[in-house]
Amino acid sequence: MFNNILVVCVGNICRSPMAEALLRDALSAAGKTGYSVSSAGLGALVDHAPDKTACELLLKKGIDISDYKATQINSQLVRKADLILVMETGHKNALVGDEPSAKGKVFRLGEWGEFDIPDPYQKDVAAFEHALQLVEKGIAQWLKKI
Repeated sequence: MFNNILVVCVGNICRSPMAEALLRDALSAAGKTGYSVSSAGLGALVDHAPDKTACELLLKKGIDISDYKATQINSQLVRKADLILVMETGHKNALVGDEPSAKGKVFRLGEWGEFDIPDPYQKDVAAFEHALQLVEKGIAQWLKKI
């Protein structure tokens, strides 16, 4: 069972905070309890709040992530996680290369649909909306597995 789930992107201010909050919400809505969901970045903008557009899009869904602060991934987070969900194949390769203990528990959020989730950072609202749609699609597919 994947009790401790870590969601990872690059800066930990766009995709992974959205995915963390949406996954936590989806697990709760599905009546799945006992899960810990967190997020971190491979090159996190440590202590920065999520991107304004990410906050606005989630607020429209009734989820407030404005108090979140970006966290840098580290060995302790990797070891603690039962499942690590990344946004892109390159993230998986980088993470396993840096943290061998991650091998076997790192998958793309879009693993089951065979898609990466492009980074919307410093792009227009449409890029964020597209990333959000893919995050939601990936979460829906993972909910069937966890």
